[in-house]
Amino acid sequence: MAQGEVLEFEEYVRTRQDALLRSARRLVPDPVEAQDLLQTALVRTYGRWETIEDKRLADAYLRRVMINTRTEWWRARKLEEVPTEQLPESRVEDATEQYADRALLMDVLKVLAPKQRSVVVLRHWEQMSTDETAAALGMSAGTVKSTLHRALARLREELESRESDARALEREERERCAA
Repeated sequence: MAQGEVLEFEEYVRTRQDALLRSARRLVPDPVEAQDLLQTALVRTYGRWETIEDKRLADAYLRRVMINTRTEWWRARKLEEVPTEQLPESRVEDATEQYADRALLMDVLKVLAPKQRSVVVLRHWEQMSTDETAAALGMSAGTVKSTLHRALARLREELESRESDARALEREERERCAA
């Protein structure tokens, strides 16, 4: 490459460096990797600089080199996958259980008195402190604690009762199917 072309390339890099680095950052998220990508693209472009007839298209040429380089790196990456004879159990996240739990919770909260329900919701759902709950409901901190204790005990009883009812229904269903 002629001395004039080398100076022209150096000038081009000096003036366009920030814009080209921003382009590299859009291609790879890691800033150090983006700098490596730009440097690799500049080295590759330097060898072909004299073949670029319209230097106004140098940015486009360099971006294409960066894209191709990034693609090469992606294809050459070491895969962390190891073949096995048995496939692992695949688990698909299913929100059905979350909805069922929420529906059960809303239903079970109905067995509480309004004051108990308010304390449970503020303390556990809204995650307020005992003092914040007491201030919000206009009661003492001791009343909040005792009300919460009784409400949680009542919720446990209700859940246990529903669980034993569900087991009894399940047992009846099995017996009916077996007969």
